[in-house]
Amino acid sequence: MGKYETVLLDADMTLLDFRRSEREALSKVLAAHGLPHGGGVLSAYSEINDGLWKAMARGKTTQSALVVERFARLVKLLGSHEDPEVLNREYEQGLGREGYLLPGAMEFCQRLRDGGLELAIATNGLPAAQWGRYRGTGLDRVVPHLLVSVELGAQKPQKEFFDRALEALGAADRSTVVMVGDGLETDILGADRAGIDTVWYNPEGRPLAGPAVPTYTVSSYDEICALLLGGRLT
Repeated sequence: MGKYETVLLDADMTLLDFRRSEREALSKVLAAHGLPHGGGVLSAYSEINDGLWKAMARGKTTQSALVVERFARLVKLLGSHEDPEVLNREYEQGLGREGYLLPGAMEFCQRLRDGGLELAIATNGLPAAQWGRYRGTGLDRVVPHLLVSVELGAQKPQKEFFDRALEALGAADRSTVVMVGDGLETDILGADRAGIDTVWYNPEGRPLAGPAVPTYTVSSYDEICALLLGGRLT
């Protein structure tokens, strides 16, 4: 085994296909309320939602405000008078039922587990959605811990999120912990601030931007396994 003993894994777009879950859950909620739910509306919502999550990562909003504000903006765009809180509640519940793994994600986690690594999912996602998809996809049978920001009382990229995550796992030596995720502003910058090595999962080959500096950058699950199970990236 390599130097790491504990692996913190981001959930959405690292293990779980959040975009597909988002499309499926949102279209069903909007349709149930008689609202437009075609591709253009879903794209508009995604743009609103992504912008608010980025604002939260920079400390410009809170998660509790974000989840309602995204639907407030959407219903205004649609000229509707639906209650944003109701839409958000139904969406969160639906999202928990729409869990889809990214190709190879389960096998990736199994390889890490079989290699003797302690695994935990560390996510900013909403509890109902994350717990539902964690169990629904079977990740709970391979990854023994799910750490959700709301339940920890802090969110990525706050240092407190990682402090509390490691405390929950009993991982005292940060040099043996690594964070794996696709989010530069949340996963990579946050873990680095907490003194934890990072693996930026970047299968799309996005350019490095912003203040985050990953310890490692990889494009595939195989590369992560080679790194964390004692191999060397070439």
